[in-house]
Amino acid sequence: MENDPTRVHVRIDDALPLSADLVTAVTIACDRVEDAGGDAHLLLHVANTSTGARDWPGEVGVHVINKWEQALRRVERLGAATFAVVEGVCTGPALEVLLATDFRLMTPESRLSPAAGGRDWWPGMVLHRLANQIGLTRARQLVLFAGDVDPARAAELGLVDEVVNEPVERVAALSKLVRGREGSELAIRRRLLLEAVTTPFEESLGTHLAACDRELRRCAS
Repeated sequence: MENDPTRVHVRIDDALPLSADLVTAVTIACDRVEDAGGDAHLLLHVANTSTGARDWPGEVGVHVINKWEQALRRVERLGAATFAVVEGVCTGPALEVLLATDFRLMTPESRLSPAAGGRDWWPGMVLHRLANQIGLTRARQLVLFAGDVDPARAAELGLVDEVVNEPVERVAALSKLVRGREGSELAIRRRLLLEAVTTPFEESLGTHLAACDRELRRCAS
């Protein structure tokens, strides 16, 4: 992991199977972002240049899978902007990390290979996020019938936000746009968005009104 005054940077080797070490790396990164406060942001950098199929999640128990899902859920709830950069042929944790972040970037030479080696999609919470984020119809087509996803298709589906040659430098520029907006306010707005696709209007109204009241009080103080 690398760090500077505003960035907690984690590089994840997408060729490796799921392990307690991978869970720990993401968990520690979240700890560091929270401890840094202020304008800190999290960059999860998934890179792999291998063309072979990866064994995801590998020989691992359900308890480790549960810890991995909780680590990704923590990324989704951080009070800081989160970014994902994908390079190379990415499968396994790549898409899982990608869908848990706020802003996703991919290089032109990359591709997503979620069912590498002819294997079925991993049936974890990645499917839940996928359906919520791109819609059931597109998710069904992708999971049941699609193979590799090139950058253009990934952007069209909304799996990534931008395709750029220098993604890490682009993250540095994007992070400046959210400076001063990190913390509980960012986390609240992200949570409202995440819940919007699964919670009826009537059940959501009270939560949104509470957030509006909080913002009015904050502006008046």
